[in-house]
Amino acid sequence: MGTDLSDNLVIRVLKELRTYPRKGLQFFHWASKGSNYKHNTVTYNALIRILARRDSIAEFWGVVDEMNGEGFEMDIDTYIKVSRNFQKFKMLEDAVKLYEIMMDGPYKPSAQDCSLLLRSISSADGQDLSLVFRVVNKYEAAGYSLSKAIYDGIHRSLTKVGKFDEAEKIMKAMKNAGCEPDNITYSQLVFGLCKARRLEEACKVLDEMKANGCCPDIKTWTILIQGHCDANQIDDALMCFAKMVKTCEADADLLDVLINGFISQNRVDGAYKLLVEMVNVVHLRPWQATFKLLIEKLLGKRQLEESMSLLKLMKKKNYPPYPEPFVQYISKQGTVEDAMEFLKALSVKEYPSIGAYLHILESFLEEGRHTEAQDLLYKCPHHIRNHPKTSQLFGTKSTA
Repeated sequence: MGTDLSDNLVIRVLKELRTYPRKGLQFFHWASKGSNYKHNTVTYNALIRILARRDSIAEFWGVVDEMNGEGFEMDIDTYIKVSRNFQKFKMLEDAVKLYEIMMDGPYKPSAQDCSLLLRSISSADGQDLSLVFRVVNKYEAAGYSLSKAIYDGIHRSLTKVGKFDEAEKIMKAMKNAGCEPDNITYSQLVFGLCKARRLEEACKVLDEMKANGCCPDIKTWTILIQGHCDANQIDDALMCFAKMVKTCEADADLLDVLINGFISQNRVDGAYKLLVEMVNVVHLRPWQATFKLLIEKLLGKRQLEESMSLLKLMKKKNYPPYPEPFVQYISKQGTVEDAMEFLKALSVKEYPSIGAYLHILESFLEEGRHTEAQDLLYKCPHHIRNHPKTSQLFGTKSTA
């Protein structure tokens, strides 16, 4: 190459090869052969960062063993990057094994790193409880006391898989350690009970919370109401909602849960009434996605008037217009009056854009409804009728 190798050069090359980890490994081995250059902690850490992928995991562990044999250590920054990469791609067995190695070394992960790892394990489908206890046992073996966050991490995993007796023991141990259960702890229990369809017990948890001086917050109530919706018990969900509003204000997340619950039961009218009431009475600002979903469902039931009302509410809440489902509906089965009402509701200006008019005019023509297209054109403002694009549209369509 005509140049002396240095740490900086090796690291730069490895970074460029990060999407080709095996080539990076070949370069790494080549660099230390036939020259005076020797690898060190810095270059080993650079290499294991690019090897920490599912398609090169065997090479990763081989280099970790080689690195330890050379007397080098993985630094904490590399550990954090690699561990979070493993967690992101659900390589949890590897993440736990790496955690155990680091806890036996001089650069121990923090309590926060332990808590994050436990959260990743609990969020995995078909989670392995043995991984949870491997992490916790290694943490305690290093001489650390369990924190509230780590107790919650154990409790979360147990409740998610329905191990409620074991979860109760963890809560008792938490209390004995001076860590009082809070909304996070109780919400995990509510979630687990709802998942197991033990809804009555889940409701009683909120009573237990209040008795212990812990007021359920909006997240706890949302989990409980979501559980009832998932079990198709919408009326019971509404009863929970009625209890909740005595102490908590609803938010867009909770409204979305309820709207989806109604829709799953094909109770679109109930969803519409609830949303309108929450906007007009409580002055709640629903998510844009909630508006869109309900508009689509209402149009699917040919309830154009209600859909139009939601479009106007979206405009009041400063959301961008949502014309697509209206254009599709009106062009197929709507009237010219429907089209005019839609165009009026679409814009905050005196007149919608030329594009809005062209969109619905063209849709009428594409559906073969030339009479409706012409009638709508006559009702359009003068500047729309005389616009070159309008003339072009009708000239093209008329000759087709």
